[in-house]
Amino acid sequence: MRRITFVVYPGNSVIALAALSVFETANMFVDETPYEFRFVSETGGAVSSSLGVRLETVRFSNKPGDTLLVGGGATSREPPSQGLIRFVRAAARTHRRVAAICTGAFVLAEAGLLDGRRATTHWTYARELQKRFPKAKIDEDRIFINDGPIWTSAGMSAGIDLALALVENDFGADIVKSVARKLVLYHRRGGGQSQFSTLLELSPKSDRIQTAVAFARANLHTPLTVPQLAEAAHLSPRQFSRAFRAETGQSPAKAIENLRVEAARSLMEQSRHPIDVVARQTGFSDRDQMRRAFLRAFGQPPQVLRRNARNEATDWQNQAEV
Repeated sequence: MRRITFVVYPGNSVIALAALSVFETANMFVDETPYEFRFVSETGGAVSSSLGVRLETVRFSNKPGDTLLVGGGATSREPPSQGLIRFVRAAARTHRRVAAICTGAFVLAEAGLLDGRRATTHWTYARELQKRFPKAKIDEDRIFINDGPIWTSAGMSAGIDLALALVENDFGADIVKSVARKLVLYHRRGGGQSQFSTLLELSPKSDRIQTAVAFARANLHTPLTVPQLAEAAHLSPRQFSRAFRAETGQSPAKAIENLRVEAARSLMEQSRHPIDVVARQTGFSDRDQMRRAFLRAFGQPPQVLRRNARNEATDWQNQAEV
């Protein structure tokens, strides 16, 4: 059995429990060493979550397990108890790997487990985490990060992406695809994907502007002029530009650049296409225009983001082979 030791403490966010459904579902597809679950807390007994739901737990012990999983709390500003810190520090020596969802990374950091390691957390708290724990290397723009035996994820739904990555690490890509399909997940995100979504930032309200944005996403490889977008929205160019800015807070030109950059980054990190090909497929006039857009958006050129993604993938593969 692969024991998942789930750490519970007062104010634990309920959404972290969603990640456990990934392991539960994986048990439907594996023949050997399925996952089992153990809920632990400092006091044992029933512990109230952030929503007041009480989880039944057993008291901390030195019982070994496969994966120690620490969920996030309602706020990072509530310091973990010394008993929790001591337990996590000790449990890291009796578990094959340690994972934290959202602000659970603060617990790992307090226990010294992030010193000298790359990690992430919810973007709202990433800079606070870096400031409080300067020995860690916090990347605020990642869905999840694996550094040796330590795994951390961004907030909320990113815990599901982290759990899928852990299952893939255990059983391979075919099993995790089956799990994702069973869970009716539209798309399984890689760890290198940004926590920020251009579509979420735009969030147009009217059907006409939503139609124009959908048209743009489907045609990023073309020039995409304002008259074209206005025609898709069934508005005059002047009406369209005014309505687009009112609903999204951006000009059509800036929004299209952001959509192109997001698509290009995904291609850079997940394919081996040359930079010129990526630029052409996402509608940039040439690689130099794409480079300038990347610097504006990320402060780094495309080659650096690709290299970082490949290094992360190599580290992950090496960890899987250990």
